Amino acid sequence: MSLQLSDLSVLAYANNFTLWHYKTEDASVTTAGYFNTASDMMNVNDLLITNVDIDGSPVTQFYIVTDITSGVVTVAAYA
Repeated sequence: MSLQLSDLSVLAYANNFTLWHYKTEDASVTTAGYFNTASDMMNVNDLLITNVDIDGSPVTQFYIVTDITSGVVTVAAYA
């Protein structure tokens, strides 16, 4: 499965920082390049709140955008 832009929403924006929300049934949100389609909207250090529902067991996870190079978005779990 790939990123569905219609499931990606801005929760807050200030000072070149965006807090995003993304809902999906796709467990591969941390796969390299998963968010590439949104690379022109995202910045390094943006924070994503994701609601991932796999097999009816929803999980909420925070991710931070760690790098965007040549349209390739890299995220990491935020601890």
